[in-house]
Amino acid sequence: MAAKKKKKAKKKAAKRTAKRTVKRKTTKKKATKKRSKVAKRAVKKKTKKKATKKKAAKKKRKPNAAFMKPVKPDAKLAEVVGAKPLPRTELTKKLWKYIKKHKLQDKKNRRNINADAKLRAVFNGKKQVSMFEMTKLVSRHVK
Repeated sequence: MAAKKKKKAKKKAAKRTAKRTVKRKTTKKKATKKRSKVAKRAVKKKTKKKATKKKAAKKKRKPNAAFMKPVKPDAKLAEVVGAKPLPRTELTKKLWKYIKKHKLQDKKNRRNINADAKLRAVFNGKKQVSMFEMTKLVSRHVK
């Protein structure tokens, strides 16, 4: 009797595994169909993006005239960036060049600038200033 039960159990187990493999195969087919549809959609989106980028590349943005208007730094700021009138964008670039050259950026908090003697005059005597506060203080020294 025990031998018959073992045979029946083996047959049932074999049937279960056969059913599982059939299910797996059908789900794989469905999954590949879904993947192919998703892939096609992704390709369409990419081609649309490329077309819009090409259109955007053709139109060049005009710079804002207010940024390009030369401003004259006062005597305190002129020690750092020079006395010639120059656009605000260039003035900011020169100021950052000076800060990086003299390693005035704070080591722990890179948003802060430690002022040396020349910059302290521009920063109204403050030893340390944040980047955002710096632009506000520099704008007071521009005519």
